[in-house]
Amino acid sequence: MTRREVTMRLRGPLTVALAVGVAVFGFAAAAQAHVTIDPTQATQGGYTRIAFRVPTETDTASTTKLDMFLDPDHPVASVATMPVPGWTVTVVTKKLDTPLTDDDGNKITEAPSQVTWTATGDAAIKPGQFQEFPVSLGPLPKTGQLVFKVLQTYSDGTVVRWIDTTTPGQAEPEHPAPVLTLTAAGADSGAADSGASAAAPAPAAAPDKGNGVPIGLGVAGIVLGLAGLLLGALAYGRSRRPTTANASAAEAEPATTGAPPSA
Repeated sequence: MTRREVTMRLRGPLTVALAVGVAVFGFAAAAQAHVTIDPTQATQGGYTRIAFRVPTETDTASTTKLDMFLDPDHPVASVATMPVPGWTVTVVTKKLDTPLTDDDGNKITEAPSQVTWTATGDAAIKPGQFQEFPVSLGPLPKTGQLVFKVLQTYSDGTVVRWIDTTTPGQAEPEHPAPVLTLTAAGADSGAADSGASAAAPAPAAAPDKGNGVPIGLGVAGIVLGLAGLLLGALAYGRSRRPTTANASAAEAEPATTGAPPSA
């Protein structure tokens, strides 16, 4: 098989692989730009620590403010914030229509409804950067999930509303609200112990579970593998061409030479 024939046969699959790679890398970049929380699971009735991970997804402005709204249908009695250098924080409380009861039987008539972080000085999240905003909250309600609606404000006045509801089985909305999945106590949910989570310090640079990098690396491996296959096939085609020529020359020689035919 000539080099041209090998190239023509592999051009289609390689083109498809490259197209898939571009599409997946594009998806990974889009997923990375979402406002997310880490971890995404916790236990009902306990306390947990979560961090809101906020990337700046524009090249022309910086993130200067973040407004996080707690689920009004499932109030949480206690929300504590961790200091973020260069950012001020304000916690707004709201009177509850139905009071909560703590572990000691006391009635709780107000609960946090909104947390706002505002950048001071040069602390705004610049293009290509992200910032984490940790909070400890609980006791967590006995429900399947908590939805946190978030408003991200940029230095140019643009406000991105991360408030869309994600429906299982359907395509992810453009601006999904972060969701904390809650499991019953004793369930094998993989959630960290609530007390330890509340006391644990914020990691300096926790890995981003939702940034799509593993997917992108996998696709890159596939593309590079196919590229290697193409180069190998081309090299094989080049090595086969002189062998074929020698065979043709041997066939043209007189039979009296007594030399065996080329392999």
